[in-house]
Amino acid sequence: FSLNLAADCNAVLKALQPIFQEQGMTETVHNWEDHGYLATYIKKNGSFANLRIHPHGLVLVDLQSYSDHTKGREEVDQLLNKVEERMKELFHGNIKRVKRLPAILRGDVIDRYWPTADGRLVEYDIDEVVYDEDSPFQNIKILHSKQFGNILILSGDVNLAESDLAYTQAIMGSGKEDYTGKEVLILGGGDGGILYEIVKLKPKMVTMVASNIDQMVIDGCKKYMRKTCGDVLDNLKGECYQVLIEDCIPVLKRYAKEGRMFDYVINDLTAVPISTSPEEDSTWEFLRLILDLSMKVLKQDGKYFTQGNCINLTDALTLYEEQLSRLYCPVEFSKETVCVPSYMELY
Repeated sequence: FSLNLAADCNAVLKALQPIFQEQGMTETVHNWEDHGYLATYIKKNGSFANLRIHPHGLVLVDLQSYSDHTKGREEVDQLLNKVEERMKELFHGNIKRVKRLPAILRGDVIDRYWPTADGRLVEYDIDEVVYDEDSPFQNIKILHSKQFGNILILSGDVNLAESDLAYTQAIMGSGKEDYTGKEVLILGGGDGGILYEIVKLKPKMVTMVASNIDQMVIDGCKKYMRKTCGDVLDNLKGECYQVLIEDCIPVLKRYAKEGRMFDYVINDLTAVPISTSPEEDSTWEFLRLILDLSMKVLKQDGKYFTQGNCINLTDALTLYEEQLSRLYCPVEFSKETVCVPSYMELY
């Protein structure tokens, strides 16, 4: 509750006390002269409520209970309804805003909560754990969302969902490129989405270096992300493609030494770091190294595609653009903003 006026902490406490007492809850009250009240109410079944009353006009009620049945949830709603009614009686028209947040389900078998790139917490409509394994390198999850289909999550980072063709199309040039007869190098892309879409366009050869060096990602995706990768991960070699399960840095160095050149290099390794201090973040060094090595295997008129980051991370994106002026050769660049459905943010 956000009030239009200062709160009489004692009056609020006395008005709400009977609601919790009716539930058979034991009360403990802490009072700070200039910082209001904290009242804790505990029920015999382990449920408890925290009532925090701030003098400047903010009243917070946090109710926690273990309940896996409809009746328990109804009891919680009824208690909160009574609190809201009593507050409206007490303050009449002086409540600026009432905000009731949905319940957060902790410790559930299915984890629905995943952060966005800019640190906001999103609750997904996950209804099934499709795949959950630890490889020597990372945790690999594929969860099913009612809206987005199966979602690949690597070590807590939402990578790609079956709904996210927009991501794949954007990192390939948004339909503006002609891949017919071209040599293409994909860095990363273990979900197989980019490879699947490019193979359709009749390239001369696509080499995908799945440099997470994690066969388990490929195995999980080829079984549970087939709407994204089709059948291209069933075999590591096809008529016009090959998949290398290797670290991309030695591969890039080898190709540069051999003089092998590509029309397109597509970097699907990692997003731009969130850190705005490249001197203190080894990920920036990694990205600069990948950029320089990629330029060495890119034809003079070739193109390099990569994802940036969430549009809200403006400092990190600006710093990334600054790195482009520090490469060993001059480059021109452009950028495009797209909506990736399962990210729930613009990228």
